[in-house]
Amino acid sequence: MTLTLIQPTMRDFLIDTDTASDDAVALIMALRHADVNVRGITTVAGNVGVEQATQNALLVTELCESDAPVFTGCAKPMLRPISDASWFHGRDGLSDIGLVPRLRSASPGHAVDAILSITQQYPGLTLVTLGPLTNIATALMRDPDIARRVGRCVIMGGNPCCVGNVTPAAEYNIWCDPEAAQIVVQSGMPIELVGWHISRGDAVLNAGEIADLQSFGTPLATFAVNCNRTAMNAYRTQTGENGISLPDPTAMAVALDPSIVTSASEHRLMIECHSELTRGMTVVDQLNVADDARNQALWHLEAQSLPPAGIVWSIDVPAFKQMVMASLL
Repeated sequence: MTLTLIQPTMRDFLIDTDTASDDAVALIMALRHADVNVRGITTVAGNVGVEQATQNALLVTELCESDAPVFTGCAKPMLRPISDASWFHGRDGLSDIGLVPRLRSASPGHAVDAILSITQQYPGLTLVTLGPLTNIATALMRDPDIARRVGRCVIMGGNPCCVGNVTPAAEYNIWCDPEAAQIVVQSGMPIELVGWHISRGDAVLNAGEIADLQSFGTPLATFAVNCNRTAMNAYRTQTGENGISLPDPTAMAVALDPSIVTSASEHRLMIECHSELTRGMTVVDQLNVADDARNQALWHLEAQSLPPAGIVWSIDVPAFKQMVMASLL
């Protein structure tokens, strides 16, 4: 009898990132996943400048022995000055541990051109965004049909629970370039929003779990812990919680395995772009009150006709942590 081996169905991913400490772990999760082809990594200014984000992404691909192409993208938000998060991640975004890529360089061409090309070449791919949405919005302005070519758009960003990490009202990725975020959420793309709240509480890697990672003794586990040391201290100062918080890996976990989501619902979603007090707030219409006549003027007609966004409220935290651990062995 001849046995036929069934090969797993490979999935195509495109990852947009402002590569810093938690982004690096998320990239590792995708690059090491058995049934994922990372067709491109595009970098954007956010946590660090775009050139530094590119260097960090290249470093991660080297550590993973991956040849995924890395493209440098937009150096600033669409309308706003850049405001980085080096205070949280370190000057180089990786806790200033001194690692640099030695074998690879960025692919030629701009990230926006790469997004257009890759979505045409691999229709139905999964787009995972880990930083401000400048590249994606710029690409959509050039070719709105991207929205139909993307099978899933998993966004790490926002704070649908209304607890912000850069202002009381906003999460950093959306706050950094709210105009870009608004373009993306109004594009008709099939959005799954994984907010900052998902990475808090029990999802934070505690001291015992960090020790477990260190005991692996693998280059990836050592790197993951060391590049998050500055972020761990900043997170403790910010929230009072001890451990390593991993917002971008939570979004990557949802992209890799949707069954990890334990609570989600679909709602209209808008981004506040005008008020400085609530700039970048992810306004989620949980009770569908936008249908009320008195509220319709507050919501653009285009937004009312678009499909609702999927809002992730909670995930299976033990399963998430197992995914992170397994990628670093």
